[in-house]
Amino acid sequence: MILNRLLVAAVIGGLSVSACTREAEQPAEAVDQTPPVAQPTTPTAPSIGYACESGQTVTVQYPDTATASVAYKGQTLALRLVPSASGARYSGSGVEWWIASREGQENATLSRLGPNDDVGVAVLERCSRPSANPNLPVPGQPTTPTPAPGGVLPASTPCRAANLRLNSETGDAGAGNRTNVFGVTNAGTTPCSVAGYPAVSLMDAQGRGLTAIRSEQNPNTATPVNIPAGGKAFFDIHWTVVPNEGAGERVCPSAARVRILIPGDTAALAIPFAFQPCGGRIRVNPFRSGIEPGAAPTAVPAASAA
Repeated sequence: MILNRLLVAAVIGGLSVSACTREAEQPAEAVDQTPPVAQPTTPTAPSIGYACESGQTVTVQYPDTATASVAYKGQTLALRLVPSASGARYSGSGVEWWIASREGQENATLSRLGPNDDVGVAVLERCSRPSANPNLPVPGQPTTPTPAPGGVLPASTPCRAANLRLNSETGDAGAGNRTNVFGVTNAGTTPCSVAGYPAVSLMDAQGRGLTAIRSEQNPNTATPVNIPAGGKAFFDIHWTVVPNEGAGERVCPSAARVRILIPGDTAALAIPFAFQPCGGRIRVNPFRSGIEPGAAPTAVPAASAA
């Protein structure tokens, strides 16, 4: 009996030694001693603060020459550079940020975009800051002239809205289509120029924008127009008075005022002008030197006018 117990103990002891030996033979888990590689960091564009007339501060970053990040009232808005007749104009996120340097000051305007998201229609803030170097372009501004809407370059002295007066000149009608010529008079003391298309929007009798009517550029040749002091440049708009019944239109919207923006300026010009454009759109011709109406768009059936 004692002999059996000794044999069992010997067997168990042998198995334990064998197991320990195998465990000792297992290689230790490899530990990676390679130091971590530092990840490259993307440089952050400096923040530039603009003091505004309302007391607000608009903070802007320009990561590159084509984008701007505007921080305003707790929101960060991503914008991209778009064509302008002067300065640098950024658009996106429902707003427009337009900057230009003049006499050592960098002036900026933050505006709400219109229904077509192509031009500012309501100024939110007017801001400025001292220009770090008046001889250098503003952040993001191209080093070559930027064409105005219509693909033409402005003359050396672009007109400003403050020195212009908007008026209605003459109209024409036929076959359900209407045309009206408008003039802008240079009320300043020196010549200036306009180029491309005015940005036209319509307002109702309460001063609200007619979002149901979009403004389209009639594809005509656009050239810079020099306006002497007291002189005029002209543009016209075309519309139809035939309701687009195919789209369910029975009564056309009533416009009470015409509002325009001159390329390169954020200040608006407006004039009372009552009419009822149908089909959901008007067509705009570029500025020209003569009062004769520009080419009207090809007449289209009312059902497809929109």
